[in-house]
Amino acid sequence: MASIIPRASARLRLSASSSRVCNDCRRPLTTSFAQRQQQQPTTSQHESQDAKSTHFGFQTVAEEQKAGRVAGVFSSVAATYDTMNDLMSLGIHRLWKDHFVRSLNPGTRSRESQKILDIAGGTGDIAFRLLDHATTINHDSQTSVLVSDINPDMLAEGRKRFSVSPYKAAGRVAFLEANAEDLSAINDNSIDLYTVAFGIRNFTHKQKALAEAYRVLKPGGVFACLEFTPQLRNPLFNAVYKRWSFGAIPLIGQVVAADRDSYQYLVESIEKFPSQEEFAGMIRKAGFLLPGQIGGAEDEGVKAWEDLTFGVAAIHKGVKPV
Repeated sequence: MASIIPRASARLRLSASSSRVCNDCRRPLTTSFAQRQQQQPTTSQHESQDAKSTHFGFQTVAEEQKAGRVAGVFSSVAATYDTMNDLMSLGIHRLWKDHFVRSLNPGTRSRESQKILDIAGGTGDIAFRLLDHATTINHDSQTSVLVSDINPDMLAEGRKRFSVSPYKAAGRVAFLEANAEDLSAINDNSIDLYTVAFGIRNFTHKQKALAEAYRVLKPGGVFACLEFTPQLRNPLFNAVYKRWSFGAIPLIGQVVAADRDSYQYLVESIEKFPSQEEFAGMIRKAGFLLPGQIGGAEDEGVKAWEDLTFGVAAIHKGVKPV
């Protein structure tokens, strides 16, 4: 496992999966998301002229404020995040994640194990699937996953989940609190597979995060992203989906998690994410080869992404050139 452990950094905290969960990673969740947002400074029109601004859902905020606001959202929803995903997607997110992992076929039958980095994976949902597939399908007992998340509360949920798993004793999982836009604790060319599921839309500088993904991946390594899409191809289905998203999901958040505002943000953040075409262009800009480019001349008949469930979500992949 030593080869996947990041370099020491004063700005990052790493914890191998163990029964000792750092107490200061479990901030009380009694303060609502809305109350925390009210405590943060807002961006006036004059301030936005002097500082770079970005979106936080449908709000415009200074770039330096977004990470803190997103952290507030996920601290608020950490304990109920997976349950809410089931309710919001009617369980379909599980099928998407299973398909995502199967398409990557993690694990290897060779002697050299794979090193996987799961970004924004705090609760360990994707990491579990990756390790289960590697173990049961490819009979690989060596491949390991480094779960990275900017939010300590989400990581605490992941540590709790893995504390009763066989992967803990085998040393096949570790946790890293880090910003995906600055993975300086991880060596260049050290990762075989980089995954991010339903997380990249919350990043302030997505292109910078893609550049970091490119840096840490080995030549031939794979970038894989599962994310919601802002617009569905079918206008009628798109209208029905938007009504469900903006009407039902915040209400479910209020009833189940007593936090309407956080889930209102999560819905709005989908609307602000680039289209499939735009995001594929960003992946290419970072230096990755897209599906259809790999192995020689570009194949215009091969799509750079895979739409799921009428385009509600999409899988994007890129390969770092050898």
